[in-house]
Amino acid sequence: MGVLSNNDVGEQRFELLLQPSNVFSSLIRQPWLWCILLLAAGVRFYGFTASAIWCDEGSSLMLSDYPLSGIWFHAAHDVHPPLYFMLLHGWIALFGDSLVSIRSLSVLPGIATVFFGIWLVRLVATPRAALLAGLLLALLPTAVRYSQEVRMYSLMGLWLIAATIALVYWVKAPHKYRYPVLYTVLMAAAFYTHYFTAFCVMAHWLYLLLSGRSSGWLIRRPAWWLVNVAIVLLFLPWLPGLVDLLQHMDELKSGGDVGWEPAVDARSLPAMTWQLLIQDEGDNLPWPLFWLAPLALLGGVAGMAVRDSSPHKFITLIVIYTLLPILAIYAVSFISPLFIERYVMFAALGLPLLVAIAVDQLFKRKRALAIALLTLFIGAEVTGLRSNFSSDADHFDRLVEHVNQQFKPGDRIVVSDLFWYFSFVYYNKTGFQPMLYTPPLEDGTSGRPNDYGFGTLVNGHGTSIYVDRLSDMPPGPGRIWLISSKLQPDDFSAIPMDWRKAQDLAVDDTQARLYLTCVAAKCGSEPEWSQLDAKANP
Repeated sequence: MGVLSNNDVGEQRFELLLQPSNVFSSLIRQPWLWCILLLAAGVRFYGFTASAIWCDEGSSLMLSDYPLSGIWFHAAHDVHPPLYFMLLHGWIALFGDSLVSIRSLSVLPGIATVFFGIWLVRLVATPRAALLAGLLLALLPTAVRYSQEVRMYSLMGLWLIAATIALVYWVKAPHKYRYPVLYTVLMAAAFYTHYFTAFCVMAHWLYLLLSGRSSGWLIRRPAWWLVNVAIVLLFLPWLPGLVDLLQHMDELKSGGDVGWEPAVDARSLPAMTWQLLIQDEGDNLPWPLFWLAPLALLGGVAGMAVRDSSPHKFITLIVIYTLLPILAIYAVSFISPLFIERYVMFAALGLPLLVAIAVDQLFKRKRALAIALLTLFIGAEVTGLRSNFSSDADHFDRLVEHVNQQFKPGDRIVVSDLFWYFSFVYYNKTGFQPMLYTPPLEDGTSGRPNDYGFGTLVNGHGTSIYVDRLSDMPPGPGRIWLISSKLQPDDFSAIPMDWRKAQDLAVDDTQARLYLTCVAAKCGSEPEWSQLDAKANP
């Protein structure tokens, strides 16, 4: 019997390591794993109900309130696929619609993603690298932020990291059927969660193309092609809705649902890197630090792929998963701006994994440099978490609660725009369906929402809730609440001269004003309301 070389021994050990039962069972027995998951839970649950529901979250809740068939229809007119909203629908049916409940549906996938990140790194690197990856991913500010919103981004990250793990196992054991099945299901779920899953597909294809023999030429196997056909077939029921949505892009733009993203320039890429890590675009940083630190980080990550000597080039896979979506979305944004933090959050999940692997590799020969890199990255993350936790919370709920308490039968409520409308609906306990102010545009055309984007959620009630002009409100004794921002000029451009303001409550950057619509002599004994200014403190 011949003597095995070091490379042969390493390969055999890696073969053994990649057995799913070995990796999974080994991980769950590690005390440090549970400590990291507890940390991940702590930072995600910390203050996760401090800020009020905002517009996008409110639209999620309004959409999820429809039956499943209604969710399918309205999501086809919105800018996101339906799976998250269907899950939210079932979640609310089981656990209610309290803030704790609905945001937990994002927190829990966020915690699970930390576990999957540890699992992925353990498949390609040492236990120490996996531990560090878990620590850094648990603290990643952008992941924490979007684990606290009633939106689909946390769930999307979970699907795609899990799908990447399935791909790793499939590459190592191409003849086992459970891995392509898992990959198919996870990628289909991701596509039904967010369209930007396409960038992850591009990353996986590029990895297989570049790795070639290292990945066992999986890309040449019929199974790979069948799996991708299966994903397309699973997505086919949704395709008509997507095609219809693309054909009505003008309506989406006119409603402000797309096209609002800012244009990009050379500064946008380093600014995004800072945003992901410290929750600030770094405008106040010294220019050498602003430019060099992000470029060094991204360049170092790219260099890891060049130097990758791991079996099957799995480190290269994580590098491509991280960099390709970020760089591709950045490049596309020069044509059609899409470079928004939440859209690239799923790819940013790879940054802490790669930093952990780099620190682990450096620790063996350049310990001081490894410790410095780890310290700097954790320092950036702690800065970002502090920014998240210390940011002024929005207290729109307090404003709505005041209206709930002061509301009287016969009162009417008019909200200035959709940005506040969805949030108001969530907190509204008056029993009155809020009305929406829809003044004509400057060119005289209707300012009412169309059937696409956010408009799909309210247009069915348009005849009963739209108010084009306040003067069109039925005359006579009554009280009307106007809900708007405090920005100037007034969101309500023309308040009838004979209305009397009886109350004015300001909370953060919003206000609720109560107007009496009756003639003074016919108003009765309405009490003298004091002017209120309630700028909420955290």
